[in-house]
Amino acid sequence: MKETGRSAEDRDRTALLCVPFAGAGPSFFHPWRELSAGRWRVTSVELPGKERRILEEPYRNVVEAAKDSVDDIVADLGEGTRTVLFGHSLGAVLAYELVPLLTARGVHVERLVVSGSPGPWTQRERRAAGLPDEEFLARVEEFAGFRHEALDHPEMRELILPVLQADCEMHESYVPSTDEPVPVPICSLRGASDGLVTAEEAQQWRAATTAEFTWAEFPGDHMYLVDLGREVLDVIEAESARGR
Repeated sequence: MKETGRSAEDRDRTALLCVPFAGAGPSFFHPWRELSAGRWRVTSVELPGKERRILEEPYRNVVEAAKDSVDDIVADLGEGTRTVLFGHSLGAVLAYELVPLLTARGVHVERLVVSGSPGPWTQRERRAAGLPDEEFLARVEEFAGFRHEALDHPEMRELILPVLQADCEMHESYVPSTDEPVPVPICSLRGASDGLVTAEEAQQWRAATTAEFTWAEFPGDHMYLVDLGREVLDVIEAESARGR
């Protein structure tokens, strides 16, 4: 295994691997490093088309994205690292696909925390992929409950829009690679006012694990985690403590 330059303390600490939602990159989770207060080494999946990889062609298939990302993730985490996986919306299903891939590579996945997502076998009825640009953005804004200000700047919009469209296509066309549930505990999180994912849909993840299932709600809509990072981390810590 290539040396990643991590300290002994980092190697001994459980990693919190975050998988970004549609349109987001690793930097969304950078504030979580401070908010975690040393509870985990917070790291993130970095997909093509985002941030440092902005010039690369984005994925349009979740299963392909998971398979192609696993080498870089293992190199970052290190084999045998105790890892909690967190994914919101698109990130939830991508994280779900990563569980068996990481396990097969010697990463010890302790828990999967999914957020703002129906169970992996439920496809969204209302979709944004394939719509003309303005209709697409209006639909995404409706789904998310907010509009990213960068989309109002022509140059930024030119960079962001194709990636956001690819992410939505990837999410809305997702079909799980297997019908087999994962053998790790799953915790499903949801904003109580989420108009995109119902409480019943958030609890569908119960069927996706052969281990313990828990769930929790937070004040807010689909993007509740934008303002509640600390509260999300507190729940993840409490859930992790249950398994010790």
